[in-house]
Amino acid sequence: MVTQFDEKGKIFTTLVSKQPVKVLIQLLTNQILGEIHVKRDGRLKDELDSTPKYIAVTNASILSVDGSTTLTKCRFMTINNNQIVWIIPETDLLSSEPAQ
Repeated sequence: MVTQFDEKGKIFTTLVSKQPVKVLIQLLTNQILGEIHVKRDGRLKDELDSTPKYIAVTNASILSVDGSTTLTKCRFMTINNNQIVWIIPETDLLSSEPAQ
């Protein structure tokens, strides 16, 4: 890690601090429940917009297209941004029950 100081003593580093945001992602063929890492005080949308082709997802569960069955789990995966239909932060989910 490279650390630099300016004339006022402010510390600059190449390490980018991020925090995990739990999300539910709808793809064309599956749903993904996992974490996307967002810069501190940043927005999920900004992270998606700054990623050119693939978004990294950690602690992911790959679900069936309707979300009713867990197919597999993994610690890390990448998703092609072109395959994302919608994405919802877990804190914005009103219900985990499917609509009837």
